[in-house]
Amino acid sequence: MEIKDLNKITTAEKIVLVEQLWDSVSKKDIDLSSELKSELDFRLQKVEEGRAEYFTWQDVKKHIDSLR
Repeated sequence: MEIKDLNKITTAEKIVLVEQLWDSVSKKDIDLSSELKSELDFRLQKVEEGRAEYFTWQDVKKHIDSLR
Protein backbone atom coordinates (compact mmCIF):
# COMPACT_ATOMS: atom_id res chain seq x y z
CA MET A 1 0.00 0.00 0.00
CA GLU A 2 1.23 3.46 -0.87
CA ILE A 3 0.52 6.62 1.09
CA LYS A 4 -1.77 7.91 -1.64
CA ASP A 5 -3.92 4.78 -1.17
CA LEU A 6 -4.83 5.81 2.38
CA ASN A 7 -7.60 8.00 1.00
CA LYS A 8 -9.28 4.85 -0.32
CA ILE A 9 -9.74 3.13 3.06
CA THR A 10 -12.25 3.87 5.80
CA THR A 11 -11.45 5.65 9.05
CA ALA A 12 -11.92 2.38 10.92
CA GLU A 13 -9.38 0.67 8.64
CA LYS A 14 -6.95 3.56 9.20
CA ILE A 15 -7.27 3.14 12.97
CA VAL A 16 -6.57 -0.59 12.71
CA LEU A 17 -3.54 0.18 10.54
CA VAL A 18 -2.21 2.69 13.09
CA GLU A 19 -2.70 0.15 15.89
CA GLN A 20 -0.78 -2.46 13.92
CA LEU A 21 2.04 0.00 13.24
CA TRP A 22 2.20 1.04 16.89
CA ASP A 23 2.25 -2.57 18.10
CA SER A 24 5.04 -3.39 15.64
CA VAL A 25 7.41 -0.92 17.28
CA SER A 26 9.38 -2.58 20.03
CA LYS A 27 10.60 -0.65 23.05
CA LYS A 28 13.92 -2.33 22.40
CA ASP A 29 14.12 -0.55 19.03
CA ILE A 30 14.12 2.89 20.67
CA ASP A 31 17.54 4.11 21.74
CA LEU A 32 17.49 6.63 24.59
CA SER A 33 20.47 8.31 26.12
CA SER A 34 20.86 7.79 29.86
CA GLU A 35 20.13 11.51 30.37
CA LEU A 36 16.87 11.31 28.43
CA LYS A 37 15.82 8.11 30.19
CA SER A 38 16.49 9.76 33.58
CA GLU A 39 14.44 12.82 32.61
CA LEU A 40 11.52 10.69 31.41
CA ASP A 41 11.65 8.59 34.59
CA PHE A 42 11.67 11.81 36.68
CA ARG A 43 8.63 13.18 34.83
CA LEU A 44 6.74 9.89 35.11
CA GLN A 45 7.45 9.81 38.84
CA LYS A 46 6.02 13.34 39.21
CA VAL A 47 2.86 12.27 37.38
CA GLU A 48 2.47 9.15 39.52
CA GLU A 49 2.96 11.19 42.72
CA GLY A 50 0.47 13.83 41.62
CA ARG A 51 3.14 16.55 41.52
CA ALA A 52 3.08 17.17 37.77
CA GLU A 53 1.96 20.55 36.47
CA TYR A 54 -0.17 20.72 33.36
CA PHE A 55 -0.67 23.68 31.04
CA THR A 56 -3.19 24.35 28.31
CA TRP A 57 -1.90 24.92 24.81
CA GLN A 58 -3.25 28.47 25.06
CA ASP A 59 -1.12 29.09 28.18
CA VAL A 60 1.95 27.67 26.46
CA LYS A 61 1.45 29.93 23.43
CA LYS A 62 1.02 32.97 25.70
CA HIS A 63 4.25 32.10 27.48
CA ILE A 64 6.14 31.70 24.20
CA ASP A 65 4.78 35.01 22.94
CA SER A 66 5.88 36.72 26.15
CA LEU A 67 9.46 35.58 25.51
CA ARG A 68 9.61 37.30 22.13
